[in-house]
Amino acid sequence: MTVACVRTITPVLHIKPQLISLVSKPKTKTQQSCSVFVSSVVMSYDKELAAAKKAAALAARLCQKVQKTLLQSDVQSKNDRSPVTVADYGSQALVSFALQREFPYEPFSLVAEEDSKHLHKDGTQETIDRITRLVNETLASDGSYNVSTLSNEDVLRAIDGGKSEGGSQGRHWVLDPIDGTKGFVRGDQYAIALALLDEGKVVLGVLACPNLPLASIAGDYKHSSENEVGCLFFAQVGAGTYMQSLNGSSPVKVQVSAVENPEEASFFESYEAAHSMHDLSSTIAKKLGVKAPPVRIDSQVKYGALSRGDGAIYLRLPHKGYREKIWDHAAGSIVVTEAGGIVTDAAGNPLDFSKGKYLDMYVGIIVTNQKLMPVLMKAVRESLEEKASSL
Repeated sequence: MTVACVRTITPVLHIKPQLISLVSKPKTKTQQSCSVFVSSVVMSYDKELAAAKKAAALAARLCQKVQKTLLQSDVQSKNDRSPVTVADYGSQALVSFALQREFPYEPFSLVAEEDSKHLHKDGTQETIDRITRLVNETLASDGSYNVSTLSNEDVLRAIDGGKSEGGSQGRHWVLDPIDGTKGFVRGDQYAIALALLDEGKVVLGVLACPNLPLASIAGDYKHSSENEVGCLFFAQVGAGTYMQSLNGSSPVKVQVSAVENPEEASFFESYEAAHSMHDLSSTIAKKLGVKAPPVRIDSQVKYGALSRGDGAIYLRLPHKGYREKIWDHAAGSIVVTEAGGIVTDAAGNPLDFSKGKYLDMYVGIIVTNQKLMPVLMKAVRESLEEKASSL
């Protein structure tokens, strides 16, 4: 009977209606046993979630320190001309190191944005030294890990711990050490985004948002700058989404906006026009009758803000040829869905994180609540068709 029970509930981990059905109607001892086992499966990521929160908060501390005194020499350009800073590298090294320390006897797989290849070029020794110093200072100030001073080689090895390709088998951590590096360089919004994939499904996510006010940013978030800042959002499958301050306040459960009338909805979209087609978003907003101007913010901070109801819609409609990476959406997607929202591609398909580093999807990502999704999807489809016919 035990084997039959396990086989029955294996897919339930990711399908809430079935979970509810099994748990709410236990009529036999076998079903009652299954219900208890289902509950234990849903809560089985508690240890991983605690480790993820700890690692992300540690990385946020390093990033805050760097942003306060950011030097031009701290910013480099990658081959695609996107910026990378000592904080990107330091954040990735810290998260990689912390997760390996937390789970020393488990296979470690980390899919992350950065690697150390640019740090092996001539003239980078000073940068490497600075990254190592930042990592060691952050670890020492935290005191959670009883570790001797890390060498440059230790730090480079930790950075390169993120070279996994991911996939549909086993467990893979997914990290963007600084999502929104351009915002970070401007002194604006950014996030440390960490998620865990289990058999290709996102089962937990953490967003550390050092510059996001704890109070709502509905409207123009620039006017919220005097509020206390520093948010940590976290979610695990079947357990909801919570927010607390980066300083460690008690977690508060959050929910997406319940707005039903699209005219009353507000949009989030990418700050950088190069990251999303603002003109197409504007067309969609007009079709919906949205009156409020779009709120443009860097990074997965948008997912966090939407999960607590600061806005009702997030559209990411990248330019032709762009391929979405899993680290740009894994953590944010579960933070929103566990808060009651929906995240799909522009054709209404769920995001598939099981294909490796890239999302294999129809162009565009749509994020909103359950009630707005049908009318939003219709406006998106019509706008995309109009754009295609005009070319």
